[in-house]
Amino acid sequence: MKEKIISGIQQIGIGVPNVHEAWGWYKKYFGVDVRIFEEDAPAEHMLQYTGGKSCNRHAALAINLSGGGGFEIWQFTDRTPKAPDFDLQIGDIGIYSAKIKSKNVQATYDWFKSEGLNVLDKPYEKEGKQHFFVRDPYNNLFQIVSSKTWFRKEKKLTGASYGAIIGVTDIGRSKEFFSSILGYDEVIYDEANVFKDFVALPGGDKKIRRVLLRHSQPRLGAFSLLFGTSQIELVQVLDREPKKIYQNRYWGDLGFIHICYDIRGMAVLREECKACGCPFTVDTGDTFDMGEAAGAFSYTEDPDGTLIEFVETHRVPIIKKLGIYLSLRKRNQKKALPNWMVNALSLNKARDIKPGNLG
Repeated sequence: MKEKIISGIQQIGIGVPNVHEAWGWYKKYFGVDVRIFEEDAPAEHMLQYTGGKSCNRHAALAINLSGGGGFEIWQFTDRTPKAPDFDLQIGDIGIYSAKIKSKNVQATYDWFKSEGLNVLDKPYEKEGKQHFFVRDPYNNLFQIVSSKTWFRKEKKLTGASYGAIIGVTDIGRSKEFFSSILGYDEVIYDEANVFKDFVALPGGDKKIRRVLLRHSQPRLGAFSLLFGTSQIELVQVLDREPKKIYQNRYWGDLGFIHICYDIRGMAVLREECKACGCPFTVDTGDTFDMGEAAGAFSYTEDPDGTLIEFVETHRVPIIKKLGIYLSLRKRNQKKALPNWMVNALSLNKARDIKPGNLG
């Protein structure tokens, strides 16, 4: 493959204290009910981010067929995952909030309120679209954002991962990274102020510069129609010294551990990242077995050290119970899979999220 193809956000990694408990919550409120893989294994490729030793973990990748990227729900099994030792504020360095796409923001807000969820504020409108913030039971922050692009009609108010709010130290430098490497080349807004929709957030009463980026070109590749469009919002505090969200902690500890992009052309991307001064820090090479799925993965860091994962999927279970898998290596790499084939993943929906009953 002599060119880079980015198909979209495959998943956002979330470190939690209990995989099945957390997955049950995300299934109910964000609709991630299709299991792509689940496995217990050591994270042997991540030694530089786990104190130089291999740590065991239980991980599950789940998606929502309404559209958007999924979640990789991640739990250490041989150590107690660690929370930050300070209260996170908007603008702290790293992934501060995941964006979740919604068909109807007001209806989602009303439902979450009726369920007693930790909703931080009322829906606000910006650039003609509503959004609001909600926390999960583990203090992770999600921004519910209006979207009109969907893959499949399901009786759900939300899709799943639509992007992230990322704290940075230099927006100009970070904007160049996300534009050149990940294709977020279009600026929707670039403003500095005290923002009403941030006031309910810790630190949101301070002056902040925020830049919302999206990609002007449609995504290509096998799962591009499912993953759809996405946004990255960069925020930079202007009157305090931000802290690193993962300082003195391991990758996999509690919180948002990475954003993962589904890609083709790993060799090309490897050279691009090296040329821009952000070489791969983790690289599995040709292929890597991920339980029911297989592929190659790598990591790079944005200019502030936030982890970006790239996965080149080689095999994915289509009908897991029948042992039917799809190989992606020998097909047209730019072409999206037929809708019926992606829809077949619905046969992998998890009914009850608990150990031993995930079929």
